[in-house]
Amino acid sequence: MRFGLILGDQLHHQLATLKVLDRTKDVILMAEVFEEATYVTHHPQKIALIFSAMRHFAKQLKAEGWRVRYHVFQSDSPIRTLLDFVQVQQQRLSAKELVITHCGEYRLQQQIENHWSQQLQLPVQCLDDDRFFCSPVQFRQWASRYKMLRMEYFYREMRKQTGYLIQNSQPIGGKWNYDTANRKTWSGNPPLSAPLYFELDQIDRDVIELVKREFPQHPGSLTNFHWATTRSNALLALQHFIVNSLPYFGDYQDALAQGEDALFHSLLSPYLNCGLLLAKEVCDAAEAAYHAGHAPLNAVEGFIRQILGWREYVRGVYWLYMPQYANSNSLHHSAALPKFYWTGRTKMNCMAECFRNTFEHAYAHHIQRLMITGNFALLSGVDPQQISAWYLAVYADAYEWVELPNTVGMVMHADGGLLASKPYAASGNYIHKMSDYCQHCTYNVKTRTEPDSCPFNSLYWYFMMKHEAIFRANPRMGMIYRQLDKLKNKDQLIVHAQQLLTQIDEL
Repeated sequence: MRFGLILGDQLHHQLATLKVLDRTKDVILMAEVFEEATYVTHHPQKIALIFSAMRHFAKQLKAEGWRVRYHVFQSDSPIRTLLDFVQVQQQRLSAKELVITHCGEYRLQQQIENHWSQQLQLPVQCLDDDRFFCSPVQFRQWASRYKMLRMEYFYREMRKQTGYLIQNSQPIGGKWNYDTANRKTWSGNPPLSAPLYFELDQIDRDVIELVKREFPQHPGSLTNFHWATTRSNALLALQHFIVNSLPYFGDYQDALAQGEDALFHSLLSPYLNCGLLLAKEVCDAAEAAYHAGHAPLNAVEGFIRQILGWREYVRGVYWLYMPQYANSNSLHHSAALPKFYWTGRTKMNCMAECFRNTFEHAYAHHIQRLMITGNFALLSGVDPQQISAWYLAVYADAYEWVELPNTVGMVMHADGGLLASKPYAASGNYIHKMSDYCQHCTYNVKTRTEPDSCPFNSLYWYFMMKHEAIFRANPRMGMIYRQLDKLKNKDQLIVHAQQLLTQIDEL
């Protein structure tokens, strides 16, 4: 008899662990444990989603004839870690081997590889996670061919490998990337579809009560918990996106609108990242919509690029460069994360909108994360590790393998340009162009150094001046520095920005 340990982000029947085990002989282990639920202050909806999805998956496995040992979270339980749980089960059942699929987090993977076998006195077999298109070994081989890694080149190779939107060995439409066609603002038309909500069952209700009771100090609300917690409902969420939102996703994927939390985004990433959906079936559905004439090329290409390109790319970077990648800080930023990242209370309307969405739904779309909350952290010189811990805590789709490279590399440019060739820094003008947020703000987006000037403006130019030695030679930033050269009253800009930084918690 063998044990198969299934983690909270591995909830799919095609998991490698289930493929090698024998349901008539082996035992599945699943556990809700203190260490995994609290190593950062995870949003209550994130904990509820994972616990409930785990319980539903365990119930389904039992119905299919698997023997399942499941540990329900108890804050006073002596079982604090996954290792504790396996040790208790080994004392009771004496398995001959522990089988597990490769983890999504370096911390836990190192514990398993380096310590568990000895501590358990039990052989541990760790299987490749074949739910992804590209293995860490394949990514390493790809990366070895380049002096500088660029997602676009990786993405093209993955398109060729998978055949998505390829015809006669060439990209359909003649272009690999339609990102320039995906930057329209949205002002109410086309209309948004009604959101898809799922009725809570008894498992959901039990978990929500547990999370309310056991994690009252974790930031975020459970009031608007609408996530799918079963595979069948996750498939309904996929269908809902394909039918209702994918046709417009391309045009408006970078748009921002007051009071609109999702626009045409899919909200599928939590299901992809916990295992309820597979990346392949999601990309297959999008491509089928294009071939059926239901969705335009720019929408389908942009959506597939997010999954086949970016999602696989950041995973490859994570496993290639950990553990040193986690401590990257090439810009030497050390400022504390402003308090309003945890409270949501700020006079900056764009930030307040993103925080509201975050704490109400454990979600914000990629432009809210990158160009609002991330952009502000970058311009303010926040310590990359502090903002990384925040992103890992507050979003339902945040697992370290995907969150860390996105934060350290793309948001904070802390890896020296390894992930992205230029920093994603912007003044308030970008927010003004892409949204209606500024219309509802007490700050003035048109000025830089007045008492009521948008903080993004002076902080942006101060950031560019502060790091001029690094970025002026960057060919993608030449226009920015030509603009900087023409600016008047630079000293006044510097003084105003520095003053903002000294009173940042009051903004």
